[in-house]
Amino acid sequence: MDTQYMKRAFELAEKGRGKTSPNPVVGAVIVKDDKIIGEGFHERAGGPHAEIVALKEAGEAAREAVMCVTLEPCCHHGRTPPCTEALKEAGLKEVIVGLKDPNPKVDGKGIAELEKSGIKVQVGVLREEIAEQNEIYIKFITTGYPFLLMKAAMSLDGKIAFHKGEQTWISSETSRRRVHSLRAEYDAIMVGIGTVLADDPLLTARTAERKSKNPIRIIVDSALRIPSESQIARTANEVKTIIACANPNQERKDVLQRKGLEVLDLPGEEGRVDLKALLKELGKREMTSVLLEGGSKLNASVIEAGFVDKMLLFIAPVLFGNKDAPNLIDSDISRAAEEHKLRISNVQMSNGDLLVEAYPQERHRQNVETDL
Repeated sequence: MDTQYMKRAFELAEKGRGKTSPNPVVGAVIVKDDKIIGEGFHERAGGPHAEIVALKEAGEAAREAVMCVTLEPCCHHGRTPPCTEALKEAGLKEVIVGLKDPNPKVDGKGIAELEKSGIKVQVGVLREEIAEQNEIYIKFITTGYPFLLMKAAMSLDGKIAFHKGEQTWISSETSRRRVHSLRAEYDAIMVGIGTVLADDPLLTARTAERKSKNPIRIIVDSALRIPSESQIARTANEVKTIIACANPNQERKDVLQRKGLEVLDLPGEEGRVDLKALLKELGKREMTSVLLEGGSKLNASVIEAGFVDKMLLFIAPVLFGNKDAPNLIDSDISRAAEEHKLRISNVQMSNGDLLVEAYPQERHRQNVETDL
C-alpha cells in the first residue's frame, strides 16, 4: 500500500517540474481507510507546499489519517511556514516520507519533530526514484552549484554539424520539440560564442504551452565577440542574458550593456572564462539548473573539469563522414578513460532518433547512493 500511494505522490510532484526552483518538486497524498482523501503538489516557489495543499483538500478527515509525501516535510520558516506544524495540528497518525531532505535546515529535523509529537514516521519508500526526480535540487542544496545537463544532437559518427562554423539541423522535429520543453524546465541555458557565431540562435523555449518560461541565457564569450545585431543581443531586453567574459574591452562592454546584456567579468587562465567561478556565481543567484547546448570546445571544457552531472544525446540515423565536421568533443581529454565512464540510465526512440540519457558514474553514485 505504501508504494502504491507514494507512486501517486511521485506523479503529483512531476506537475511542478520546471516551476518550483530553487525548491524541490514534491507531491503528497493523504490516505484513510484505503482511500485517498487529499492530494497536492508544490506548484511554485513561494506557494503552498504539497503537504498544505493535500491537508486543505482533506479537511477534518485528515485526523488519524496517513500522509505519503515524497520529501521530508520542512520544519523551518522560509517563504512559507513550516509544514511540520500543520501536520501536527491536523492530527495525522502517520507520515510516510520518500526521501530525507538534504537541506541542512531540515536534514532529519522534520522527521524528528514529527516523531517527538507522537506521529509515526516511515522513511525510504521509492527513495532512489525520488532522489533522481529531485537530482537538480539535491545537487544545488548540497553544493551551492547548479546541476548541469549537457544536451547535444549528433550523427551516428559523433558529429554535431556537417561543417565547422555552420548550422546543421540534425535531430527530428519531435526531438527539437522535446528540447524546447526541456529549456522551459531549466533555470538557465548555456552556450559558447562559437555556437552564437555559427547559428545565431534565439535560445528561448518555444513550446505549445503559452506561458512557458524562457531560461536565462548564458553566453561564454571571453573576448566579447557577440555581434550587436545577433538575435540574442536584439532580444536582451525581453530575455535575461548574461555574457561571461574575461578582461573585456571596456568600450565593447559598454556597448553591450546599453543593449540590455549583463556583462560578467570572470578572468581565468590564458584569457578564458573561469567556468567554475561562473557556475559558482550562477548558484549564488539561485540558478539551480543549467542546460548546456554548447559546441565541441565548451563541451570538452566542462567534461574535462568534471562539471557535467548528466548527458542527454539525440543521435540521428545519419553519417556525416566529413573530416571538417566538428565532433561532440573537440579536445583530447587528458585524464584516463576510466574516469569518464558513463552509466546509461535510459535509451528510447524519438521519432527516428536514438535518445540516450547517461550519468558520469561518479556523479550518479554521489547523488543516489549517499544516505540523504
